[in-house]
Amino acid sequence: MRMQRLMWIVWPAFLMAAVLEMLVFAFVDPQMLQWFDQPVNLSREGVYTVAFFVFWLVIMGAGALTTLLSLSPFELNRCPVPDLQRPADCAKFSSM
Repeated sequence: MRMQRLMWIVWPAFLMAAVLEMLVFAFVDPQMLQWFDQPVNLSREGVYTVAFFVFWLVIMGAGALTTLLSLSPFELNRCPVPDLQRPADCAKFSSM
């Protein structure tokens, strides 16, 4: 289930990062970018690559937060250890 949730976050974020990359660089020339009043010393492809991964990470963060907030209290607080093997701090949660 954890891998499925991860893919619910990563794959749409990848697609949206690609769309955002196309939209941003349709209007922005990577050679004209500056960082703290200094020109960015990367090739166009380097700027495209760095920007894509930044976009992807930001969108994945938003998707992860949405997924976290969609969990029920039971899903979020349950103890994954079987009843007889639970540590003391996990004993208050019983399986149903």
